[in-house]
Amino acid sequence: MIATFINAIAVIIGAFLGLFFKSKIKKDFEEIVMTSSGLITLVLGLGMASGSPDTLSSLFALILGGFAGSALRIEDRVLSIGNKFSKDGDDSSFGIAFLNSSLLFCSGAMSIVGSINAGTLGDYELILIKSVMDGFMAIVFTSAYGKGVFLSAATIIVYQGFFTLAGAYISPVLGDDGIAIISAVGGYLLIMLSLSLLNLKKVKTGNFLPALIFAPVLLYLFSFLSI
Repeated sequence: MIATFINAIAVIIGAFLGLFFKSKIKKDFEEIVMTSSGLITLVLGLGMASGSPDTLSSLFALILGGFAGSALRIEDRVLSIGNKFSKDGDDSSFGIAFLNSSLLFCSGAMSIVGSINAGTLGDYELILIKSVMDGFMAIVFTSAYGKGVFLSAATIIVYQGFFTLAGAYISPVLGDDGIAIISAVGGYLLIMLSLSLLNLKKVKTGNFLPALIFAPVLLYLFSFLSI
C-alpha cells in the first residue's frame, strides 16, 4: 500500500499547487487551462483506446455499461457524494472536479498493473511514474476545476489499494488481455471526458463506469464463443 499512498500524496501536493496557480490565473486565461487539460486528456484517451485487444468487446461493454450506469444514476450519485464534502453543500463544481479527476487518475492500465506489481512483487516503479504524472495533472485539473480534485486522492487509495491487496488473485484471472481491455475502455471514458472539457459535447461519463467491469467478461465470452 506504500506506493498507493505515495500516489495519493502526489495528487494532494499537485492539487495544492493547482489552487495556488488558480488564484494567480486571470479569468481570461481559464479557457486556456481548460482547453489544455481537455487536449491532454484526449491524447491520453486515444493512446489507451488504441490498445484494445478486441474492439467488439469494448463496444458492447460501453453500451451495456452505459445502460447500467444510467439506470443506477451513477454520475448523479457520485456528484452528490462529492458535493457533500463541499463547504456550500451544493457546489456542483466540487463534485465535477472529484468525478473527473478520479476518472483520470484511475482509468489507466498503470493503476491496475502498477498496483498489482507493488502488491505481489514489491515493484513500485510503475506507480511512482504514475504518481509524478498524476501530480502534474492534479495541478492542471485543480487550476481548471478547483478543490474537488483533493477528494480524488481517496479514490486512488480505495481503487489502487484493492488491486494492491488482491493482485495475486486478480492478475491470473484477468490476464494480459483482460487488463488491456479494461485500460482500453478506460481510454474511451477519457475521450468522453475530454469532449466535456473541450465543450464539444456534454457526456455523463460517470454513467459508463460499469463498462470497466463488463469489458473483461465480454472479452472472455466472445473468445469462448469463437472457439
